[in-house]
Amino acid sequence: VPEPEKPLAVPNGELRLGGKGKKLRKPRTIYSSLQLQALNQRFQQTQYLALPERAELAAQLGLTQTQVKIWFQNKRSKYKKIMKQG
Repeated sequence: VPEPEKPLAVPNGELRLGGKGKKLRKPRTIYSSLQLQALNQRFQQTQYLALPERAELAAQLGLTQTQVKIWFQNKRSKYKKIMKQG
């Protein structure tokens, strides 16, 4: 009798079923308006955060450092796209 597939935790935080390559993504982060306000404000000051700055901002906003890092990456990408269009 084959065993039902159990999700296995993977170091990067994603889940995989059995040994197959199908990844189950984490649900996307929903930022509160307060968090977005603080992130946008900080982005206007600087587009890049040093590690200690990122850690401090994440702690202040109740987010993980990864969430802050990815938000900044996405924001820079969006900003560059807008600037390219004029």
